[in-house]
Amino acid sequence: MAHNMTAQFSPLIPDDEFNRQLEANVRPSAWQNPKPTGRYNLVVIGAGTAGLVTAAGAAGLGAKVALIERNMIGGDCLNVGCVPSKAIIAAARSASGVRKSADYGIRIPQEPQVDFAAAMQRMRRLRAQISPNDSAERFRNLGVDVFLGQARFVDSNTVDVNGTSLKFKRAVIATGARAAAPPIPGLDSVDYLTNETLFSLTELPPRLGVIGAGPIGCEMAQAFAQLGSRVTLFESTRGILPREDPEAAEFLKRSMQHDGVEILCGGTDLKVRNENGICVSVTVDGVGRNVHVDRLLVAVGRTPNVEGLGLETVGVDCHSKGITVNDRMQTTHPRIFAAGDVCSPFQFTHAADFMARIVIQNTLFMGRARSSSLVIPWCTYTSPEIAHVGLTGQQIKEQNIATDTYVQKFHEVDRAILDGEEDGFVKVHVRKGTDRIVAATIVAAHAGDLISEITLAMTHGLGLRKLGSTIHPYPTQADAIRRLGDQFNRTRLTPWVKSLFQRWLAWTR
Repeated sequence: MAHNMTAQFSPLIPDDEFNRQLEANVRPSAWQNPKPTGRYNLVVIGAGTAGLVTAAGAAGLGAKVALIERNMIGGDCLNVGCVPSKAIIAAARSASGVRKSADYGIRIPQEPQVDFAAAMQRMRRLRAQISPNDSAERFRNLGVDVFLGQARFVDSNTVDVNGTSLKFKRAVIATGARAAAPPIPGLDSVDYLTNETLFSLTELPPRLGVIGAGPIGCEMAQAFAQLGSRVTLFESTRGILPREDPEAAEFLKRSMQHDGVEILCGGTDLKVRNENGICVSVTVDGVGRNVHVDRLLVAVGRTPNVEGLGLETVGVDCHSKGITVNDRMQTTHPRIFAAGDVCSPFQFTHAADFMARIVIQNTLFMGRARSSSLVIPWCTYTSPEIAHVGLTGQQIKEQNIATDTYVQKFHEVDRAILDGEEDGFVKVHVRKGTDRIVAATIVAAHAGDLISEITLAMTHGLGLRKLGSTIHPYPTQADAIRRLGDQFNRTRLTPWVKSLFQRWLAWTR
């Protein structure tokens, strides 16, 4: 007999063949939870990226594993995050590319017609196509006991799922995070969107307001503008992407404005009310503004999913940013670990993936793997993209690290010129007097792909000197990274060294 499903799950909108296919994979309505037999090596709570990687990896090593999910397997990334957003961004870039085709000698007789409903249907189709990778059936076939329902710690050895007790040797909390609701006056009076509801739209909002100029806010503001919405972006700080290199953020700001996004940064006294659709009131540089929009996307912060887990029962500490863990991903209970957005300042799918690998080592094999050893890049998938790895500028200042900085502009890189993508740069900070990389930022059309070469170098202790000696095919935009190595090597040619070379060459003539 199937166990009762938790009320956390709401069917996807719209009810079409692709959403039904997705639900059949990641939330099958007829799913029957297995009957537990004996103690589990690992009970994993949450089936987003961190939970899935932990469960699959541990089961592959022979561990007896239970995986619990109260909503949809795949978590934010598959269902309401990375996958749907990048599908929409791809459609938006295509529309933008058509508009810019005249720059390449391609004449389009009229403005491109955006079929927003078709673009969203494409997203749903591709999301459904990817979903078997995260399906309940696949994980059952991997040897994982998959339970759908609400998990709650009963004691230090037991988790309850819908009335069924699961005994464990170790447990992993990987419940992720959700969109936060900021305390904006009047916000509760309107039907606002978050990333959890945005991808249910089937009609393009003529006027879209976006509150929050972090990665999600910037990505969606630009994409919807490229698709034809009139977009206004609201942010309380002085600029967009406040964690990023200021020069990089300025590049993106100009690009977003060129795409038609109105950016109201440094806003104060933000209020929302029902009036001619939705009215957002804000004061910018002492001037009051009333902006009327048809839909409002709120993209301000994340809240960890810790409610209802019974953490207090087992002495697991948590705070507003999530569960407290040490460098080995261990909570304040020695046999309970955590991974992913529920405990990490790096709320990225790839970070959750590699934290899960640390958890596998430390839970199953008494390992000493540490999260501080991870070199974690990130990317905002706007046009241009902004990718970063290493310390932020603020962290470099706080840690008082002396650095030398090398910059390669893309308007000097042949492939970028030929592609019509000259706007951007690669910037690398190294410890002063050395080639050891501390941080890097790339602003480019494909910055998310380019940053991996620098991440590899940092992970394995390779400096700019080695990057400069790495042959790249010509012409590629990645050659900008090799040129940074050349820049560093030229600094080694001091006047004294040059004079030695000159003497040697004169002597050998």
